[in-house]
Amino acid sequence: MALALRRGTATRVKPRPVSVPLAPLQRVVLGDEVSRVLFSEYLAHQMSDRGGEETGWVLLGLRRVDEAIVLATIPAGAGRVADQGHVKFDSAVQAFASRVVRQRHKQLTMLGVVHTHPGSLRHPSSGDYRGDIRWVANQKGQEGVFGIGTADANPELNPGISWKPSANVQCLGELCLSWYVLGKGDRTYRPLPVELSIGPDLGSCLRPVWKEIELHATRLDQLARVVGHVTFEIVPGQQQPALTMTVPIGEDDREIRVEMEGKAVRYRLLTPDGPLAADLHEDRVDVGVFLMLSELAAR
Repeated sequence: MALALRRGTATRVKPRPVSVPLAPLQRVVLGDEVSRVLFSEYLAHQMSDRGGEETGWVLLGLRRVDEAIVLATIPAGAGRVADQGHVKFDSAVQAFASRVVRQRHKQLTMLGVVHTHPGSLRHPSSGDYRGDIRWVANQKGQEGVFGIGTADANPELNPGISWKPSANVQCLGELCLSWYVLGKGDRTYRPLPVELSIGPDLGSCLRPVWKEIELHATRLDQLARVVGHVTFEIVPGQQQPALTMTVPIGEDDREIRVEMEGKAVRYRLLTPDGPLAADLHEDRVDVGVFLMLSELAAR
């Protein structure tokens, strides 16, 4: 730490952080839990009644000098529009889910996406390219990470053990994830070596309340944009995990708490003397919050 001298006194001055320019991506690093989630949810999708469709995940993480570190996955959502040749993610659900994850991990940024191909095309398609090349221009380093999932691998003899037939490909059972990078102005994707490191999937906390997220995402995200300092948590509910939203009220140490558990929506007023249940039956959470704010303002 540097010292600044003034009239015989020494003052500690924090050095300014050095900004290191980003280089072209050389690797993608997955937290081991991220890899487990991708393969397990891909397998569950294959066994579901929508297994013939494409599906996918948004990837959140850290962009380092020449590597992308994936630390969170966000599913495409049940509201995705998909068939055997394309998938359109439920962007409203993913935007809200990303907000919840980044509430505690503000350093995370969107790195790219994974999506599956029902056949054996282990490379992004020309249709993928047309959308991806526009998107990467706005990314850090003007590059994006893209994973392609296929179910065409020849399983190894050791069940449950993954392997890498090449630097950019992971396989587990019949499932395969092939990794690529695309930069602004690139005419094609280039293979991106994939590595594993011990680490979490910071998006896994959302899975127990995913139905609640999909049910209320649009209204919750809009409310968070209008009302400042809204916070979200996943807590034990009356019968199952619940998604909660807390809205501060002015500067009087009171807060509105909304609990979403299954299809139930409960409203409480949190005060220094304890919580008060609100006699309000409103499934539209943004409407319910504004009704409570209006009533409290009128008192």
